[in-house]
Amino acid sequence: MNAQVLDPCSASRMMWFDKGDQRALFGDIRDEEHVLCDGRVLKVKPDVIMDFRNLPFPDASFNMVVFDPPHLVRAGRESWLRLKYGILTDDWRDDLRKGLPSASGYCGRASS
Repeated sequence: MNAQVLDPCSASRMMWFDKGDQRALFGDIRDEEHVLCDGRVLKVKPDVIMDFRNLPFPDASFNMVVFDPPHLVRAGRESWLRLKYGILTDDWRDDLRKGLPSASGYCGRASS
């Protein structure tokens, strides 16, 4: 694996200028595509299906981890907000407690 950056909650990669940046490994729990009400296509296509609460990598596998999990607790089942950003579970506090230490442990690889 050559990726230096892990984004385990990448969704549709909206915060990325280069959505195909080879320096990053894009992950998400979802792999789906939707047509929004204005006709645009929203693609959630991670490189690897993963759950930020239990990442499948050894510690210090990346130089940086971008941790931007969903922020929504409530949203309509087919709302564009839910489709675009994802949604937290009813146990969101516990999910974030699991995710933050999980994500931070994968950072710290020495640069080559």
